[in-house]
Amino acid sequence: MRAPAKKSFWEKITAFFSGGKPAARPVAPVRNNGYEPSRSPRKPESVEVTTPRLYVGNLSFDATESDLSELFNGVGAVQNAEVVTYKHNQRSKGFAFVQMQTVDEAKRAVAELHDKEFLGRKLVVSGAKSSEHHSAN
Repeated sequence: MRAPAKKSFWEKITAFFSGGKPAARPVAPVRNNGYEPSRSPRKPESVEVTTPRLYVGNLSFDATESDLSELFNGVGAVQNAEVVTYKHNQRSKGFAFVQMQTVDEAKRAVAELHDKEFLGRKLVVSGAKSSEHHSAN
């Protein structure tokens, strides 16, 4: 006949407080570094095109300013394209601003390029918020 297995300290304490009934060990909480899976990802709001300046979101991190200029030049004349980067390492933040020549060209760019796949991602193209609108938020 085998001797009964020794109970661990944890099992003894649990048995004492549960009236002798064996209880399951508690599972350690899962740490998720602040990620909340129930929260949907933030989607940029659509801003009406009232100036030639456009916001380009969901941009591939490999996209360059010359890539954007080439893409938007297919729609109209591009004055400037600026990929927004982190200051400390110059990596792309995944969005950019493109300045078209006219408001009409900017509207055409939104109509033709919004939801278009570019470098493996669907672009979000809309009017850029003005500095007054941005500072109010």
